[in-house]
Amino acid sequence: MPVPRRFPTPSFHGWKVVSAAFLLAIFAWGIGFYGVGIFIATLAESRSWPVGGLSAAVTFHFLVSAGLVALLPDWHRRFGIAAVTRAGALASGLGLLGWGWAPYPWALAPAAALTGVGWALCSGAAINAMLIPWFDRRRPAALALAYNGASVGGIAMTPFWAWLIAGWGFGTATAVVAALLLAVVWPLAGLVLGRRPAEFGQHPDGEEAARPAPAVAPAPARDRAALLRDRRFIGLSAAFAIGLFAQMGLVTHLVSLLSPVLGVQGAGLAVSLVTVFALAGRTVTGWVLPEGEKRRLAAAATFATQVAGSLALMLAGDQAWLLLLGCALFGIGVGNLLSLPPLIVQAEFPAAEVGRVVALMQAINQALYALAPLAFGLMRDIGSTGAAIGLALVLQALAGALVLRRPG
Repeated sequence: MPVPRRFPTPSFHGWKVVSAAFLLAIFAWGIGFYGVGIFIATLAESRSWPVGGLSAAVTFHFLVSAGLVALLPDWHRRFGIAAVTRAGALASGLGLLGWGWAPYPWALAPAAALTGVGWALCSGAAINAMLIPWFDRRRPAALALAYNGASVGGIAMTPFWAWLIAGWGFGTATAVVAALLLAVVWPLAGLVLGRRPAEFGQHPDGEEAARPAPAVAPAPARDRAALLRDRRFIGLSAAFAIGLFAQMGLVTHLVSLLSPVLGVQGAGLAVSLVTVFALAGRTVTGWVLPEGEKRRLAAAATFATQVAGSLALMLAGDQAWLLLLGCALFGIGVGNLLSLPPLIVQAEFPAAEVGRVVALMQAINQALYALAPLAFGLMRDIGSTGAAIGLALVLQALAGALVLRRPG
């Protein structure tokens, strides 16, 4: 009698979640991070709107996101990841239309509010929440791969925006991107991102059986007020908030810093170099990142690499090779400053608190780095380009020192 054949074990759905999160990150960063810089340049040139007012709209975009992202874990529990992600995509799409078709500068405020909502619901903390149920030991690699969509968003979406705007105008470009966003993210949210391992009879990391539960029941998750009193949270959040403030300020002004030596086209290629090294640095770190407290050492090494990159930029003068070296070193840190915070939180906080801690940390980070472009611009106006780069260097060194200090 023939022996019945066993059905093949279904593929681990967690890697499909990573792929879908990668696609989400391309749109999230291509619109909510890299896109807003394109909006400023386009509207300033095509409609002669004041750059100061346009910059204020971008700051409002980030501040709205900062005010909402801390609430993301509560919304995920109440409405589910699929519904919240779809709401974020819809808000981003409507906000894009507002940016593209605003008749007056004041009309950018509601547009920026909507794209800020989309950025809050579809960016870093959201992607982390999507992967938490599916990965534990393999989370560093999974997060690195998913967050690489952010780098691809800079590499691919920036020229795509430029091509659309040049060919069809800004308003039509925003409508096209909004339609693509909804066409891709809406089905992915329900079919892939919002699913749980239990629906497939699977366990985190694709293991055959779940690991045994701890003998002692886990403590209940603390609320946001309690976390804000936790010295460990305060120190970790301060380190990355300061580091991201320096990073955002330098990235925003990088083209104008490089163009006197490299030209506008060369400066654009140098910024692409930053993005490429961000992708490479994040990928390598995700696969080799150690466990436990050693993750703080990886963060300190990241800040040290950015210090070296800033130093190269400051000392380069008219030496193109040193400017490019500075961009490469700085870029390695750009990727890791996105993926390392949730991985350190995973190692140091109870599992029940990870989502809330990451969301609250991202809210604080965004509220601070939203002010970075203005602060660095003022530094360049009242001081010099070297002073602005020096400020970034000092802040990166301070962040590296803070991340090594772990309160008992």
